[in-house]
Amino acid sequence: MSGDANPRELIEASVAALLDKGACPIILGGDHSISYPILRAFHHGQGKLDILHIDAHPDLYDAFDGDRYSHACQFARIMEEGLANKLVQVGIRTMNGHQREQAERFCVEVITMREWVRGKRFDLRQPVYLSIDLDAIDPAFAPGVSHREPGGLSVRDVLDIIQNLSVQIIGADVVEYNPHQDLSSATAAVAAKLVKEIIGQVVRTTPTNASKPGGQ
Repeated sequence: MSGDANPRELIEASVAALLDKGACPIILGGDHSISYPILRAFHHGQGKLDILHIDAHPDLYDAFDGDRYSHACQFARIMEEGLANKLVQVGIRTMNGHQREQAERFCVEVITMREWVRGKRFDLRQPVYLSIDLDAIDPAFAPGVSHREPGGLSVRDVLDIIQNLSVQIIGADVVEYNPHQDLSSATAAVAAKLVKEIIGQVVRTTPTNASKPGGQ
């Protein structure tokens, strides 16, 4: 691929290559805008899926600072292109009027932090792509992000979400880590723990060959 290729095209092609090999991609970042080309690759390779998005921000702007491909817009692009059957967002605590309108437009299921602490939960029944923005976690536990939003999920909350998923995880990203804002690498340790638990849940929820039609 040429050196002047669009970064989104490079990401999409790289993820598509992994999917062609039957892999379950787990992508680390970095900027959350990568979720859009990742989901394009999934759509072309596997069709529509459900998305579980854990974040302080809904990232549903039509455009942010004039950029339709900003880290604040990726889920608007994903939903308007029909790349997902369902989008569930957990931990949201920065939603403005425009993004509420966008959530209604795209039929997004939003569970704000206020609703989460009052006991509201989600119900997923199809294979899911998991997208975790580290700023979903309260900065007391994960300060190494660019956009700190107090009043968030605990690490235990996010681990419980991962460990209690009963549906297959077919891909994931853990994003928005900023090492320049990290204190004693605390957030890096949290991110590593989340990735470890995601891998474990992938193993637990992926059907074995013996359970598939024609499996040996």
